[in-house]
Amino acid sequence: MSSPKNEMWTVFKRLMTYVVPMKGMFIMAVLGLLTYGAVDAGFIAFIKPFIDEGFGSNATTVAGVDVPTHGGFNSDNKVLMLAPLVVMGMFILRGLANFVSTYCISYMSAKLIMDMRQQVFEHYLRLPVSYIDRENSGNLISRVTFDTEQIARASGSALISIVRDSITIIGMLAIMFFYSWKLSLCILVIGPVMGVVISVVSKRFRKVSKQIQSAMGGVTAATEQMIKGHKNVLSFGGQQTEIERFYKVNNANRYQNMKLAVAQSVSQPLIMVIGSFALAFVLYAASWDSMKSELTAGTFAAILGAMLAMLQPIKNLTRVNAEFQRGIAACTTVFELLDTAPESDNGTHTVERAQGHLQFKNVTFSYPEQDRKALDNIEFEVKPGKTVALVGRSGSGKSTIASLITRFYGGLSEGDILLDDTSIYDYQLKNLRDQVALVSQQVTLFNDTIANNIAYAYPGDVTREQIIKAAELAYAMEFIDALPEGLDTQVGENGVLLSGGQRQRIAIARAMLRDAPVLILDEATSALDTESEKAIQKGLDNLRHNRTSIVIAHRLSTIESADEILVIDQGSIIERGVHKDLIMQQGVYANLYQMQFGH
Repeated sequence: MSSPKNEMWTVFKRLMTYVVPMKGMFIMAVLGLLTYGAVDAGFIAFIKPFIDEGFGSNATTVAGVDVPTHGGFNSDNKVLMLAPLVVMGMFILRGLANFVSTYCISYMSAKLIMDMRQQVFEHYLRLPVSYIDRENSGNLISRVTFDTEQIARASGSALISIVRDSITIIGMLAIMFFYSWKLSLCILVIGPVMGVVISVVSKRFRKVSKQIQSAMGGVTAATEQMIKGHKNVLSFGGQQTEIERFYKVNNANRYQNMKLAVAQSVSQPLIMVIGSFALAFVLYAASWDSMKSELTAGTFAAILGAMLAMLQPIKNLTRVNAEFQRGIAACTTVFELLDTAPESDNGTHTVERAQGHLQFKNVTFSYPEQDRKALDNIEFEVKPGKTVALVGRSGSGKSTIASLITRFYGGLSEGDILLDDTSIYDYQLKNLRDQVALVSQQVTLFNDTIANNIAYAYPGDVTREQIIKAAELAYAMEFIDALPEGLDTQVGENGVLLSGGQRQRIAIARAMLRDAPVLILDEATSALDTESEKAIQKGLDNLRHNRTSIVIAHRLSTIESADEILVIDQGSIIERGVHKDLIMQQGVYANLYQMQFGH
């Protein structure tokens, strides 16, 4: 197993691959940071000649003793006259360097986060349904929002501080060793101690940062759950339950943030105390006679200035280390997600439009991480244009059959599913799904107009007439025409402004418009009242003429005309036949029918 340090560098190197396309900006940023650090170092270096030459020459020697002359400094002394101009010039250059570096790094950081967010979002769309089923939706959202924000900090403000302050420290050290290497040696003793402290603290930062990410996912999940179930919460009077649940995750998040704050607040003073030892030692060493003979006032002032100037960058580096480690921890999580294998798509077979001959051959299937068989030896065939209905109790395996046709779950334990005598696993995934129109009991509508919801992801251009025709076939125009803006009415998030039956009819219109050869209706009429259901049934009858239809039905009245009815129980087919024959058998189907209609 790789060490945390190796892991950190691996993650950092991978993060830097996002910067490669912006190398021009990166070079400008580094040059700006170098200039900034060099100006700071140059300013400290300027102290020695300023003191030694600017003030040293203002004395005359009388009987071997330096006596200051009156009138300030010699008129031919250029150093003090040039000093204001040098200082102004230096700080103008420093300001420009700061602007260039900050702008360039902010640009790179924003672009990097945009690219990474886009990559994570697109990767979600390629992940298998089983992965999304398993994952906490709050965590999935948190990776796109919170985690990438942490990376922005690591790649932005942290990077500015790391490069700029490191250059300042190196510059200051160079000045100190240049002016007096003996006096500067104490830094070499203190340096490793600081290094050990920073290393220990970094590990702690990274560990706590991962816990913060997880806690933040909990906050997002709890909020999302409450908003989605807002009506239920209010109707059951669950406000207190939700308040307590949110308090628990919110407090866990605060606790993790406090752990980071403690590590941060302990590390900074500790580094400062260690730094003060070095400073104290320099002051002490300067009083030695052997040192006094080598030092001028300017040299001592420059070394002292350099040491004092180093304390702030060291403090900045310690503080920013927390940000950097948070970014690296977030990067690790995001990269783990991006490394998750997408849906398997090894098929190459494509077809313009399938005929719709569907066969299940001895299909046995178990869900990932479950031992129990969801389907056991399922065998049936649907000829083009025919309708097969699936009936059974909840959890019997009806929806699993529908999900397997569109390859939402891969890897059958046994058997095969064929479309037009070709295994569905040999089809290119997108091409296979283009052959299937799905209407499920959980209708998903997007926060857009009714027209755009019906035409959602339609391949090619779609005309208004096509949308209207599909809506008429679904008997949706009845209520659409009554709306103030008709087809251009906004439906709200997930169609919240429409009734269940209206949402269902829009979903059916969407399937109609797709005009796919295979139609899956997963309890598509479950949310409809009897009147709407009868209207829809007429539309569905029109739709089935040239389509292979798999109808999962709870209401048996909707499937009496099916070409074959399969009764599913615990993943197996226990009865099959047409409505009339199954009623005469007096078996499970007949009992279900009797329970619904009482005759």
